[in-house]
Amino acid sequence: MTIYLPELQADNIDFPSPHKALNEPNGLLAFGGDLRPQRLLAAYHKGIFPWYSEGEPILWWSPAPRAIFNPATFSPAKSLKKFFRKSDYRISINKATHDVIRLCAETRGIEQTWITHDMQAAYKTLANLHRCHSVEVWQDDKLVGGLYGIQVGGIFCGESMFSLATNASKVALWHFCDHFSSHGGQLIDCQVMNDHLASLGAIELERDEFLQKLQQYQQHTLKSGCYHSQWLN
Repeated sequence: MTIYLPELQADNIDFPSPHKALNEPNGLLAFGGDLRPQRLLAAYHKGIFPWYSEGEPILWWSPAPRAIFNPATFSPAKSLKKFFRKSDYRISINKATHDVIRLCAETRGIEQTWITHDMQAAYKTLANLHRCHSVEVWQDDKLVGGLYGIQVGGIFCGESMFSLATNASKVALWHFCDHFSSHGGQLIDCQVMNDHLASLGAIELERDEFLQKLQQYQQHTLKSGCYHSQWLN
């Protein structure tokens, strides 16, 4: 069976409707184009994201169902709360975004990461434009965990997380949920469900419901200071 996959053109940052994404592989929508900021932001505003390996064409996805966290109802496990009380972790936001992006790539290994060199450069550019943000977990002066993603109004589109110490990425997610919710954040998109996300409390939304929420919240204004570089504890 022949599958038609649209190719994105260099002079046009429009995307096909997410409803045209393939069922198999789940969510594959288009290929080609580039990773310039305007195209990436246009993609996220339509519920689309890039995901590909080094040496491949850029592939664009909008899977169904979609994995999300509700930051207002996120509840860390009692064991995580107990661990954190006894830890010496400190949590910050936007103090080391470039390092978080790099470590998310490096800790997954060259053969397992979709965070290619070009992807790293693209998201660092978005960070410089204040559209890509990070949460960091520190032990002493060492960065031991964190996550990063893209701001779309009242939605945080999570891209990746890493952990170099016990529970570091879980602590980052927990504190970001509290911080994001307190500033009016409505939803955290984590793309595709896996066992780890499910264990943390992620739920799935069908594509139509996710896109409705994306449309509803992408013009939402957060309270001032949400993404200012700061310590969260």
